[in-house]
Amino acid sequence: MTRWMATVALLACAGACGGGDSGPDSAEEAAPGRETTPRTAALETGANLLQSKGPVEQIAYYLVGFHPSKADPTQQMEAHHYCNQLNEDFAQCVLFDGNSDDARMVGIEYIVSAATYEALPDAEKAYWHPHNFEILSGQLRMPGLPDAVEKAAMTTKLNSYGKTWHTWMTAAPGHDGDPLPLGPAQLQWSFNRDGEVEPGLVEARDKRMGLDTADARADRQDLVQHARPQGGVDALAGAFPGATLPDGVRDNGDTATHAVPVVEMRPPPVPSADRRHAPPPGG
Repeated sequence: MTRWMATVALLACAGACGGGDSGPDSAEEAAPGRETTPRTAALETGANLLQSKGPVEQIAYYLVGFHPSKADPTQQMEAHHYCNQLNEDFAQCVLFDGNSDDARMVGIEYIVSAATYEALPDAEKAYWHPHNFEILSGQLRMPGLPDAVEKAAMTTKLNSYGKTWHTWMTAAPGHDGDPLPLGPAQLQWSFNRDGEVEPGLVEARDKRMGLDTADARADRQDLVQHARPQGGVDALAGAFPGATLPDGVRDNGDTATHAVPVVEMRPPPVPSADRRHAPPPGG
């Protein structure tokens, strides 16, 4: 764990985490299904006490930001990231649509450093969105942390990239949410210009969580000098013709990152007991 991550974890144990203020409007909206029985609740409690949760217990920090779908940028969601840092160049996050106990798990995000991104095959880079606008705009936040610690953490993520899949499209402005995780996962992107995010989306988050995006943006302007051009900054430019690039956010000219990758839907595997009866490929 890096030094700043250790600091974040210590502060998280000692103070408020900014949790419990965002989630489904009611328990019924979390997912359709029968009410949890006492037996199921007891089994869950017992398992929680007796079983190890090694990977989950490594989650050390919490981010909240916004994602547009790369294929349909009008689908925009508030995304709550619960992450652990595997090493200095790689982090992995579980995504929820809120931070309350009944928030729905909606996807995953992997975060890599600029050096790791640059080593990726060219065709792979179309899956990875840039992070500089999210950081410099103040939209990406770490609720509950002192401003200085949050800024130090954000500095380590400058020039990084994320690969994000949403498996459950819950409610978003102008779109009805799916009651269950339906269909294939959707590749998400980042906002990279002022004027791309749906009006009111950031303001509603800030009001609900006691955050001030404008203040965070002003405090991070000294990071502009360290921001490098990134791949994918112009990927959604055509969807938001009136949006403007702020200082420190520039595309690196790699137009291959603008394409929306085709997601292949593989057929389900044939159960092992039935494989001897399965027809040959193409047969």
